[in-house]
Amino acid sequence: MRLSELKTGEYGVIVKVLGHGGFRKRIVEMGFIKGKVVEVLLNAPLQDPVKYKIMGYEVSLRHNEAEMIEIISPEEVKLLEKENSEPDFNKPEISTENEGGATQLTDKQLHDAAMKKRRTINVALVGNPNCGKTSLFNFASGAHERVGNYSGVTVDAKEGHAEFEGYTFNLVDLPGTYSLSAYSPEELYVRRQIIDKTPDVVINVIDSSNLERNLYLTTQLVDMNLRMVCALNMFDEFEERGDKLDYNKLGQLFGVPMIPTVFKTGKGVDLLFHIIINMYEGVDFIDKDGNINPEVAAEIQNWHKRYEGSHETDHTEDFAHGARPNNSVFRHVHLNHGKTLEESIEAIKREVQKDEQIRHKYSTRYLAIKLLEMDKDTEQAVERLPNAKEIMEVRDREARKILEETKEDSETAIMDAKYGLIHGALQEAGYEPGNKQDTYQLTHFIDKIITNKYAGFPIFFLLLYVMFEVTFTLGQYPMDWIEAGVGMIGEWVSATLPDGPLKAMIADGIIGGVGAVIVFLPQILILYCFISFMEDSGYMARAAFIMDKLMHKMGLHGKSFIPLIMGFGCNVPAVMATRTIESRRSRLITMLILPMMSCSARLPIYIMITGTFFAVKYQSLIMISLYAIGIVMAVVVSRVLSRWLIRGEDTPFVMELPPYRFPTAKAIGRHTWEKGKQYLKKMGGIILFASIVVWALGYFPHDDSLSQQQQQEQSYIGRIGKAIEPAFRAQGFDWKLDVGLVAGVGAKEIVASTMGVLYSGDESVADDTADDNTPKYANLYDKMTADGITPLIAFAYLTFVLLYFPCLATIAAVKSESGSWKWAAFTAVYTTALAWIVSALIYQIGRLFV
Repeated sequence: MRLSELKTGEYGVIVKVLGHGGFRKRIVEMGFIKGKVVEVLLNAPLQDPVKYKIMGYEVSLRHNEAEMIEIISPEEVKLLEKENSEPDFNKPEISTENEGGATQLTDKQLHDAAMKKRRTINVALVGNPNCGKTSLFNFASGAHERVGNYSGVTVDAKEGHAEFEGYTFNLVDLPGTYSLSAYSPEELYVRRQIIDKTPDVVINVIDSSNLERNLYLTTQLVDMNLRMVCALNMFDEFEERGDKLDYNKLGQLFGVPMIPTVFKTGKGVDLLFHIIINMYEGVDFIDKDGNINPEVAAEIQNWHKRYEGSHETDHTEDFAHGARPNNSVFRHVHLNHGKTLEESIEAIKREVQKDEQIRHKYSTRYLAIKLLEMDKDTEQAVERLPNAKEIMEVRDREARKILEETKEDSETAIMDAKYGLIHGALQEAGYEPGNKQDTYQLTHFIDKIITNKYAGFPIFFLLLYVMFEVTFTLGQYPMDWIEAGVGMIGEWVSATLPDGPLKAMIADGIIGGVGAVIVFLPQILILYCFISFMEDSGYMARAAFIMDKLMHKMGLHGKSFIPLIMGFGCNVPAVMATRTIESRRSRLITMLILPMMSCSARLPIYIMITGTFFAVKYQSLIMISLYAIGIVMAVVVSRVLSRWLIRGEDTPFVMELPPYRFPTAKAIGRHTWEKGKQYLKKMGGIILFASIVVWALGYFPHDDSLSQQQQQEQSYIGRIGKAIEPAFRAQGFDWKLDVGLVAGVGAKEIVASTMGVLYSGDESVADDTADDNTPKYANLYDKMTADGITPLIAFAYLTFVLLYFPCLATIAAVKSESGSWKWAAFTAVYTTALAWIVSALIYQIGRLFV
């Protein structure tokens, strides 16, 4: 709980002080030190200020300052002990009675509980795209978040946990960003997360191969006066190139520890976490002369001795080496932007500091710099202050002064100063690029081919063809085994259970429905294996690059290609990924056309219908044609939307092309299996439920005297299908196909499971003797053709499934990201109308040639 929540006469023990470094330092100097008992003497009716007693002194704090101090109360301790342990009648009960203050027993117990709670460290991972943040997150926490070698993989904050040397790390993986400006949504999101969530420590992950560019973000984080550690990631590649750098010296110049790491192997992570604990426990207890609080130093030294020697390298950059650590401690520094800028920063800072309310949340120096950068979000924050007018007047005056003296606007001047500072710091730290063979030579060679204006597109479509061909041919073997196993289980159930509703539900509903979908698991896994390889290797970024011109012809931003590619996996995270697109116009159009991308949920339907009606040698071409139709329709719809419905200016396309990296088999296997698990969870959840519902609607009202065909037509589902059949007459669909489309509104896999239930009596196993000219599912083919379904109708049906109403989860995601149900409803209506028109045209035109 927070100190501000205590009432008069109540007390607790301090766990930690939140906020930026300057605020924490001031509060600690007032005596609010971890582990100390604080009591509320007077809680004023208006709550400002509040008088507290700590270490024998009476101190007043404002309510918003007390809100930034985390404490633990006796009631919390009792509650925690009750939750975490069995009753122990020999254990003394915690007393909340004070006898001239808390008793020794209560003080000790409270202190121990506060220190235990303090051993939870909230850590934010911040860095440029492709620097390895998510790799650290996955390695440390064991989470299996998606790691792609292109910008925009992490589109939201992911949370995980790690245990290390007696501490719990709450890790938050923030979106990749090049700066903390308010230019793009992810930049603003990261900045607000840092300010509003106030992490205890920030890990600034730096790509060692791009130091100068990555350190720009570091300078902005330093301005915020945060507890921070820099991880020089991919240091193995840095050393392979023969680059040289005194990273300890660089760390001293920035006032931040620099730790070489290789996250893909875990090298340096232990040392990184050890230094984080040191900083977290000690950085606020150094006085202006460099002396650390003796009590705090003793605690750190005792902890350090316990774990000393457990790291791969020696380290002195911590608080475990004496009471006066001066040279071995990285203390916060103010990065010097030059005489003119520093004078202007100081002038604005003095005016901002006149308001006490903002100082507990923001570094006033950071605010001054952001105001000089003409940052709109910072201006809005300042506008709420009583002296906002005076602050803006000082800012405008100083901006004019900078323009006169430097001949540049203040934003450009600050940017130039930061890059000049970075360049100078790297020189002083002895940075020398290696003279060994360029490790990116292979990347440059491959790019000449893959991004070639003539070869780029053919290679892209060739890779898609190979992906689908391997998915069908290689995946067919385990698919046949699973199908045979499902058939055996169905036969056993039919032979064992007595006739009746229970037998019919298990055999036809559960096994027929779920079994019809689960057989496609091998092909789903193979498809995701290919996609994971392309993402992790860096090819997806090149695909976005070669598609940029096409994107602009569609009226879209080049970055739109990344969410569209992600849409082939699942439309929901793809819609969420649109938030990385700076232009609202492009963002909105992208999420509206995303349902045109064939998500993996449609794959079981494609495989079932394609394998039933088309010869083996044509199946890959049919699949590619479906994906091509989706892409073409996305182009057409985006052109219409950008020209007549959604207008606005676009922003320039800037995308990093990371070096090619051969992904590890472990990473690909993990990502592929994660998708497989999601697929299996659907089988045991919504697909199972839907299969039972569809079976029940097809079974009741039941009449044993009727044939299976007559029973289905007389059932509830038959009546529903017959009622909507006229609406799909133009496409040639029968009522069974219509029912499948209605069921697929919830999730597309339900279409396949519905067909499995409706055709459960046909025993449609794969025909292993089929040649390239024979459909793979001959029995299902016979059953469906008996109902009048032709290959032309089947293709029109596949087209309808491709284009119509996206699943409910996608509709909800569109509403969430667009901020309006209007666009979600528009997506549902226009996609269904488009599907009806296109599939009707295919059937009606196709009849002229068949």
